[in-house]
Amino acid sequence: MKKLLFALCLMLLMPLALAQTCPDKNLLYWQAFPPGGESDLSARHQQIVLKKKCPAIDTIIQYKAGAGGGLMWGQMNQLPGDGLNIVGVNLPHIVFQPLEGQVQYKTQDITPVFWFHFTPDILVVPEQSPIKTFADFIKAAKAAPGRLNLGGSGLNSANHAAHERMNAAFGVKTNYIPYKGTGDMATAVLGSQVEGAMTYSAFAINNKGRVRGLAIAMEKRHPLLPEVPTFKELGIDWVDGAYRGIGVPKSTSPEARKRLSELWAALNKEPEMKDLAAKSGFELVNVGLDQMDAFMKEKVRLYTEGAQRLGLGKK
Repeated sequence: MKKLLFALCLMLLMPLALAQTCPDKNLLYWQAFPPGGESDLSARHQQIVLKKKCPAIDTIIQYKAGAGGGLMWGQMNQLPGDGLNIVGVNLPHIVFQPLEGQVQYKTQDITPVFWFHFTPDILVVPEQSPIKTFADFIKAAKAAPGRLNLGGSGLNSANHAAHERMNAAFGVKTNYIPYKGTGDMATAVLGSQVEGAMTYSAFAINNKGRVRGLAIAMEKRHPLLPEVPTFKELGIDWVDGAYRGIGVPKSTSPEARKRLSELWAALNKEPEMKDLAAKSGFELVNVGLDQMDAFMKEKVRLYTEGAQRLGLGKK
């Protein structure tokens, strides 16, 4: 009987707990990249699941693309700190861009409250490309240094860093062609306007049959891309990619930050979110406010070292 009463109490308290976590008004979810890329897809997934958890409110997705995300991030502290304005943020972008010095913000100006997933780096070519394997790619790159053009999302971004890392690791010279976001890059890759792209696993999975993966930066092969070898298999200790999360204006109260962090953590626990992420090639992570300072300190250290090693920011 006691167990039954306890269970009934929990059932009664759950709606109250959820009501305390859910915003009381619609959320404005600002995106730093154009529609069609991984950040947009992530936001759309969260929009779907959030509507089911918080049916009384809507999540309205807004776009302010430019400067590889730097336009939005440079302006996010001008948004109202009301707990209703949230901004999609990306690593290593928010570390690399200020080091380059071409954006109007510093890493410490960004206030992340939750990191929700990670997408591994992957090298792809159009399906119709004569390059069938990574060995073919290296052979072509060495035969004509500086001829192959690879697209990517943004300057001084995860894609840019991965491109430079690959060139250095394998002793080749290819050109990096930055686009505003993965959505814009897709047109160029699928139309063979570039020879390939250094992109993310999600792009390869969502465009299976139209692009061919050559190598991926994971510990083990991706279950949805079993034919694509890891860089580790190719002799390079490379496991990396991009982290995505949400941030808020600095004027947002600690209470509102905590509420949003807890809400996004709850979204990641939903079976539907896990299913949507797996199908799109997103690896869910859960970094909330309690872990944020230590997480950011370590990532800033790693990416600052990486930027120096890759020569990003040098004039």
